[in-house]
Amino acid sequence: MPAQKITPHPIRLIKHDAVPDCGSFEVRFADGRPSRYFYWDDLPSRRLRPEVLTREVALHAAQGVARAARDSPAK
Repeated sequence: MPAQKITPHPIRLIKHDAVPDCGSFEVRFADGRPSRYFYWDDLPSRRLRPEVLTREVALHAAQGVARAARDSPAK
């Protein structure tokens, strides 16, 4: 039986949450493109910067970027 080559997923969605109720979602590309980060915080009093979202909105945005990259034609 020949050995199967394991290929890494071209796009990964990684959740980072070191502190309760806040963190980020990272969209990591295997082809060397820089990762995209979506920062979230579920406590409104800590959401002072406009780029910090709620967990649901950040997850939805990260999934959208990952799907768009996956579905785009190869260059």
